[in-house]
Amino acid sequence: MTQRMKFWSQMSAFGRAQLRLTTAAKEGLGDPVLAELVVLRASQLNRCAFCIDMHVKNLREAGVEPRRIDLLPAWEESGDLYTARERAALALTEAITVLTDGFVLDEVYAQAAAHFDETELAHLIAVIVAINNWNRVNVTVRQPPGEEL
Repeated sequence: MTQRMKFWSQMSAFGRAQLRLTTAAKEGLGDPVLAELVVLRASQLNRCAFCIDMHVKNLREAGVEPRRIDLLPAWEESGDLYTARERAALALTEAITVLTDGFVLDEVYAQAAAHFDETELAHLIAVIVAINNWNRVNVTVRQPPGEEL
């Protein structure tokens, strides 16, 4: 894979704004491990090698059990490895990221709303939207894993 362009150096103001957007989204979620699980799962779905590499590293550095990182692509089949709150967040992440039916199903939204208050849910949605922005740019320009932006 060859990087197509150095997008982030060409769009430094956009990159700074994207970073502020991501930081603001994560601030109100309160659980940095949950946020990292969410952004890793979206990155896996979007096949963003740069982001997968970064968020796996972040989770390892946070001391997250390796099985929770390794089994994230199969979280629905992983029993009690993820809390009900994490499972609700991961389901919402998949619904927003993939939008298979063109919308987020009421059941998925209701499940997330049962585990997050309205402010937390707004921040969760914002985290998912923000990582999808990062993923789409990095996949488009083929941002290599491990490189500085």
